[in-house]
Amino acid sequence: MSGEPKLIVGLGELLWDLLPSGKQLGGAPANFTVMSARLGNYGVIASRIGRDALGDEARAYLEPLPAELNYLQVDDDHPTGSVSVTLQDGQPEYVIHKPVAWDFLNCTPAWLELARRADAVCFGSLAQRHEVSCEAIHSFLAATTEKCVRVFDVNLRKPFYDAKVLTDSLARVTLLKLNEMEMPDVMSLLGLVTNSGSDEASLLNCARMLLDRFPLQLVCVTMGSQGSLLVTHGAHHRHHGIATKVADTVGAGDAFTAALVRSYLQGAALPVLNEAGNRWGSWVASQRGAMPALPADVREDIEAQITQATVQ
Repeated sequence: MSGEPKLIVGLGELLWDLLPSGKQLGGAPANFTVMSARLGNYGVIASRIGRDALGDEARAYLEPLPAELNYLQVDDDHPTGSVSVTLQDGQPEYVIHKPVAWDFLNCTPAWLELARRADAVCFGSLAQRHEVSCEAIHSFLAATTEKCVRVFDVNLRKPFYDAKVLTDSLARVTLLKLNEMEMPDVMSLLGLVTNSGSDEASLLNCARMLLDRFPLQLVCVTMGSQGSLLVTHGAHHRHHGIATKVADTVGAGDAFTAALVRSYLQGAALPVLNEAGNRWGSWVASQRGAMPALPADVREDIEAQITQATVQ
C-alpha cells in the first residue's frame, strides 16, 4: 500500500541496555519510531536524555537514522536512562535504573503542538512509573486530535505498573497491544478475570471484554513465534507466525507495532494488519539489534510477500 507519510510519535523511554557483551540503544518507543520511519512514515522520538556521555552517544547513534530528534529533550539534573543486564544461570536479569531523564518528560508547548499534528502516537507503561512523566504523557495524549491513533503497547516491566496506570491509559487509546503472557496480568489487575489462560480462546474472550469496557477499536495479542491475534468489536483474525532464523528478538515486537500501525492508518483489513506485523517483526528478529538498517531491496521484497500472502 502507498500513501502520504503519516506523522508517527514514539513517546516515552529512551535507554541503553548495558549487556555483558556491550551496550545497545533501545526503549520500545524509540525502536517503534525508527521502524515506522524506515517503513515510510515521518517518525518522531519524544523522549528525554541526560546531559552526559550516554546522552551524547544516544544522539550520535540516532542522528544517521531516519527518525526526527528535534523533540528529544535534554535533562541537566538526571542521567540518560540505562538498564543493567546480567546473566544468572544463563537467564537475563534486569535492573532498570531510576530516577533517569525520561522519568521527567516535560510536555512543553512544542510537544503540545506536535501532539495536535500527530496521526499516531505509541506509548507504554514503563515511562509512567514517575508522576512527572506520567502527567506529561497524558497531557500529550489529551492534546491529540480525535483522528489520532493512540497506541498503548503495555510492555509490562515489574514493578513499574499498577491498575491505575492500566486503567488511565486504556481510557485514552484506540489500539491496545500486549503479549499472551501479559494478558492474564492485565485482566487480573483490572479486576475483570482472575487466573485467565493464555490459550487462544481465553485470549479472544479477554480481548472482547477489554473492547466492551474501554473505548478501544482494536486489541492485538502477540504470541512470539506463534503469531498473533487481532480482535475488533465485530471480527477477529489469527496469524500463526512466520518461520524465522532468530538472531536477536530485541525490537521485534516494536517492529510488529510499527507495521501494524502503518497498515491500520492505511485502512487495511485485519489479515493485512496481521501479515504486516508478523512479517516485519520476524525480519527484525532475524537481524542483530533493535534498529537494523533496512535496504530498499529488502523492504520491496517483504512488501511483495505481504501483498502475495494477503491476496491469496
